[in-house]
Amino acid sequence: MSGDGRESEGGEEEVRGARRIPGPRGAADDLDLESVPLPPLPPPGSAAPAGSVPEQSTPEQSLPEQSVPEPPEAPEALMTSVPDLPHRVLKALLGAWALSACSAEETAAVEEHLTACAPCADEALRLRDAVGLLHTDGSLDLDPTLRSRVIDGCLGRRPARIPVPEWAAPYDAETARLDALLRDIGDSEWHAPVRLRWFEEEREVSRRTTVAGVIGHLTAVDGLLSAALGLDDPLGGGDTPLDPTERTERYWSSKRRPPTRAVREPWRAQSHELIRTASFAGRNVAEASVSYGAFALPLQDALLDRAFECWVHGGDIADAVDYPYEAPSAAHLHRMIDLAARLLPAALAGRRRSGLAGPAKDLVTAGAPGRSVHLEIEGHGGGDWYIALDSPAAVGSPERAVAQVALDGVEFCRLAAGHISPVEAAAGQEGDREAIRDVLFATASLSRL
Repeated sequence: MSGDGRESEGGEEEVRGARRIPGPRGAADDLDLESVPLPPLPPPGSAAPAGSVPEQSTPEQSLPEQSVPEPPEAPEALMTSVPDLPHRVLKALLGAWALSACSAEETAAVEEHLTACAPCADEALRLRDAVGLLHTDGSLDLDPTLRSRVIDGCLGRRPARIPVPEWAAPYDAETARLDALLRDIGDSEWHAPVRLRWFEEEREVSRRTTVAGVIGHLTAVDGLLSAALGLDDPLGGGDTPLDPTERTERYWSSKRRPPTRAVREPWRAQSHELIRTASFAGRNVAEASVSYGAFALPLQDALLDRAFECWVHGGDIADAVDYPYEAPSAAHLHRMIDLAARLLPAALAGRRRSGLAGPAKDLVTAGAPGRSVHLEIEGHGGGDWYIALDSPAAVGSPERAVAQVALDGVEFCRLAAGHISPVEAAAGQEGDREAIRDVLFATASLSRL
């Protein structure tokens, strides 16, 4: 182009014969088709000029018979060829095929092979079903009932020669669940701070420790059961205390107990030994007395008490390290609630002696029905219990119920563990308010370090 923006004459000659780029075409709706002149028809026998449009035939016109042209063949690049692959290669591709990760040619080859090979077809079906379980938005945590279901399935096929007693099953399950949590945390999380809470008289108290300190506490108190079964006490022999708090303080102050993950293996070995010894000892050992200093429990109740504390402190650890932790199975939770309900009359009597509960209003002979509170536990592990109010030797009776209190099963256990106050525990109350208050505060008094 020249400086004034006009093309030179030579340049105009050079592009005169070149094809011009067509401008944009209007939409069909914008055209007046009737005003558009039709192109002239070619003379008979001559070929139509390039770009001309022949006139459409009318029904009255007869056209000479013409042959229908064959459709053009598709280019080879657009055709999906099925490669001839050996069986071992096709079998190796089944996993990728199930994940839709094969190329078009491989997919065609695999699917053609599946129509003729029954073993590969079965394997492909199993792989496709497995792919359906790979939900990225699902929880990666194991179902808390998985372990019990697997064990039940195994024992159903091959019963244990010496089974774990039914009364020891909750302790076996809760120690296993806590051990699974401990295996899943890192070294640094063993030093995470944990706040242990319980009730003393009318107030909440707490103690700060670490994850390793909690396991040390469980080891020290489990030693009471070890001593009752003739096993080694983790605190050694001699004048070891029986009170759980004193045993824990001695264990924590011992320089031989490092506050690290090294405490897990001795605790787990001790729990295994307790379960093994109880299983081999037979039925009579269930009634063996285990002394806690201020009170004593039969071994079967002591193991249930240890299962309860293992679950509660497992939840404390889980809260400290931000780990999901479910409640025990309904059957095991029901047994824990039943143990607490059986301990309540004695706890009420103890608080009454200390002046912390109202006086007895209707003393009866041992074994006779007395005034009672109907404890209705709802939800997980629920049921109905009648708590005798005036004497630990009396029998709870629905006919002599003077009040009713309703709580959720897990909430009742949290109250018995000292993790919530009696004031905020009850979901529903009806009847004698003083009796309800005494029962709720007695439940909280069951808690300890």
